[in-house]
Amino acid sequence: MTEIQRGATPTTSSYDVVAVGAGFAGMYLLHRLRGLGFTVRVYETGSGVGGTWYWNRYPGARCDVGSIEYSCSFDSDLEQEWNWSEKFATQPEILRYANHVADRFELRRDIEFDTRVLSATFDEQNRRWKIRTDGGEEVSAQFYVMASGCLSSSKNPEIAGIDGFAGQIYHTAHWPHDQVDFTAQRVAVIGTGSSAIQSIPIIAEQAAQLTVFQRTPNFSVPARNRPLEPNELNDAKAHYGELREFMRHSRGGQVREMPDKSAFDVTDEERTARYIEGWDAGNLGGLLGAFKDLMTDRAANDTVSEFLRGKIREIVQDPQTAEALCPQDHPFGTKRPCLDTDYYATFNRDHVRLVDLRRTPITTITPCGIDTTAESFDFDAIVFATGFDAMTGAIVNVDIRGAQGLSLRDKWAEGARTYLGLGIAGFPNFFTITGPGSPSVLSNMMVSIEQHVDWIADCLDHLRRHDVATIEAEADAETQWVQHVNDVGDLTLYPTANSWYMGANVPGKARVFLPYVGGVGTYRGICDEVAAAGYKGFVLS
Repeated sequence: MTEIQRGATPTTSSYDVVAVGAGFAGMYLLHRLRGLGFTVRVYETGSGVGGTWYWNRYPGARCDVGSIEYSCSFDSDLEQEWNWSEKFATQPEILRYANHVADRFELRRDIEFDTRVLSATFDEQNRRWKIRTDGGEEVSAQFYVMASGCLSSSKNPEIAGIDGFAGQIYHTAHWPHDQVDFTAQRVAVIGTGSSAIQSIPIIAEQAAQLTVFQRTPNFSVPARNRPLEPNELNDAKAHYGELREFMRHSRGGQVREMPDKSAFDVTDEERTARYIEGWDAGNLGGLLGAFKDLMTDRAANDTVSEFLRGKIREIVQDPQTAEALCPQDHPFGTKRPCLDTDYYATFNRDHVRLVDLRRTPITTITPCGIDTTAESFDFDAIVFATGFDAMTGAIVNVDIRGAQGLSLRDKWAEGARTYLGLGIAGFPNFFTITGPGSPSVLSNMMVSIEQHVDWIADCLDHLRRHDVATIEAEADAETQWVQHVNDVGDLTLYPTANSWYMGANVPGKARVFLPYVGGVGTYRGICDEVAAAGYKGFVLS
């Protein structure tokens, strides 16, 4: 008799599936598995749905994928009834959308909010996972899924004296739900990644004095955000089917044609014209996708990198500040590039100052402010825009133990290892959604989330129909996939940068290229072939 009974009513402590995270991944997983008759419980640390869009409420938070493309495709009525207001949706609008999805499909009744999963241990005798929460609850499930998101484990800076600061401290990944007013305040922002680049112009509009502490400059492109016209929405709604199909089989999960020319197949004038067109278009793809070899050939990338540095020098009036803002240590695109609204122009304001931490590092945070090797600063508030322990942090923050008590944190100590970014050898009946080794952060996350959820849901349905109790990635298949991910990554410029793609922003974290750069469409085909071959590379028992 199969272990999973369709439509069975569980006890208060037993489920077919337990998942962690109520962002778009956890919500869609719950919806899909419910439809197949599985009993599901989702645990969420926050007080509401939305995942990264629940937590990241900092000023200017906005998606860098077009709102029409960054949306759910699994329900045609949902597609037709929701109207996006802007080209790139803001955090509040995306959160409203997430709440709409939760309400429309009545998902909240199977989500336990304000609950952190502390541990998950595989019971080999009963072939079930035992999950323990911070509320003292213990439940069991046949399958355990981490839908915790790639950018959900925030990273604090390694600076002495933080606890002694007398003013207000904020982290962009844990922004207060009530509006923060910096009017007449002296504000420090530490970091110049995406969240800083989006928030700095808005904070500068309020603060009496803003000082930005930068260790590594990043490339940023103007978003050219604007309201969506009714005809744009209507056209998208009329052609959603075609758009979605294209996105599912594209390289990055977006509606974008792949270039067929090298940066050196055209004249200097034509190359520059393409870069200007990309800059003016207000999307990263217009520049990253201008030529086919920008992410594989350093000389080709140098042409677009120098174009962008030229734009920074045009915008920023002080030559020393402009040079400090020009990235020199990594090719464009190898660190997550940003979309901004007036970021570089903000440094032309008289009350905004840039401090180059490579020249004068921070020594300590004092009760009054920040000391560097050259100067002492007084502040009323400090904003940490110091990013995340990306892709793995939220997973290993839970004490996950598989067969024979194997700790996932220990297994990943030398670098994350998965099969397809979905399964892990030594961890039966355990899945990760958009885990390391999948396209994830190098793609439109909505497309990758839905592909993973559909694959997992179809897999569990297959196991049930064939009376299979456990599924586990084979060690050899995992090793081969890890090698393939690295081989494909090594064909690109990505490993040349000290980026969070490599885990380089977290002290002590193994340097491994975490996402799969082979493309969304290619990856989907591989996953489909694995399933069609009876889940090749997995042990079913």
